[in-house]
Amino acid sequence: MKKIFIITFLLALNISANAVVKIKDLANVEGIRENQIFGYGLVVGLNGTGDKDQTKFTTQSLANMLERMGITVNKNDVKVKNIAAVMVTAKLPPFARAGQTIDVTISSVGDAKSLEGGTLLLTPLSAPNGQIYATAQGPISVGGLSASAGGANVTKNHPTAGRIPNGATVEKEIVFAMDSGAFNLFFNKYSLSDVISAKTAINTFMGAEIASVSSPSNITVKVPGELSGSFYDFLNSVLSIEIEPETFAKVILDERTGTIVMGSEVRISTVAVAHGNLTITVTNNIEISQPDAFSMGQTAVTQQPAVEMAEDTAKLMIVPEGVTVSDLVKALNAIGVTPRDLISILQAIKAAGALHAQLEVI
Repeated sequence: MKKIFIITFLLALNISANAVVKIKDLANVEGIRENQIFGYGLVVGLNGTGDKDQTKFTTQSLANMLERMGITVNKNDVKVKNIAAVMVTAKLPPFARAGQTIDVTISSVGDAKSLEGGTLLLTPLSAPNGQIYATAQGPISVGGLSASAGGANVTKNHPTAGRIPNGATVEKEIVFAMDSGAFNLFFNKYSLSDVISAKTAINTFMGAEIASVSSPSNITVKVPGELSGSFYDFLNSVLSIEIEPETFAKVILDERTGTIVMGSEVRISTVAVAHGNLTITVTNNIEISQPDAFSMGQTAVTQQPAVEMAEDTAKLMIVPEGVTVSDLVKALNAIGVTPRDLISILQAIKAAGALHAQLEVI
């Protein structure tokens, strides 16, 4: 029997079901966020693993680049295998300054076999508004490899994608001015309980009603006048306040790996579970009949099909109402189920209306 991977947030360690976390782990400050930037570039120096001749935009890009450098060449005459067209992506952190370096990811867009050993040529990285905010260049680090010989091919990980640590330099800053009089906190997941808990904790911490709920996922915090000169110190103090987030009754099922994750709030009503497997095996035995010597007969091939059926003895178990996650796990393990069977049982319990939790299959 396969090992059943079940992860529960209610561990048998006498730990509180609700962990205490900081507000900064649940919410973001309006305006303080990363920005996506990207660009199209060329990788050179590949050992014959670049784009093939049918990738026309690669040779066109090379011809255009050479022309800008004062070298005139017909793109139809360009036949090289050591270059590859790539897309370069990066995340521009908030308050990034000119001259700061950031990591970039390189991904092939043609039919190159590998980017191993390649060097990215100077590539401008722009935002969706078309403005250039950084430039990237440098040798690529690839976490995979590809080798072929005699028609056999071996590939490990993804050799057509790589990274350049600190490979891009910020050229233009994103101007953002924080309002020293107030700021908004947006929670990453909708939970009115978390919003109210955070508002109460902030007001208690400051001893004044400075936080108010603007929407079910938003808190507006007013900065006291005497602290406007130390705005960022005050902001850090607010974000470091700890609360107990709301836990959700949710079950996550991953059918690919047999992993099941259950929240501590999962409850089930009284239900009877019977589980048994029906196995049908069909075999086809081939028999060959040889004629006697000098009998002028022919060899005959006959097939003898056989069907076998075996059914495991089903075990019926009563699961009482209001059991916890650990009790549910023990009950399901007691009837000897495999990971895939366990997923089917949970889906059936949910369909019967006895599982009081949101069921999500990923």
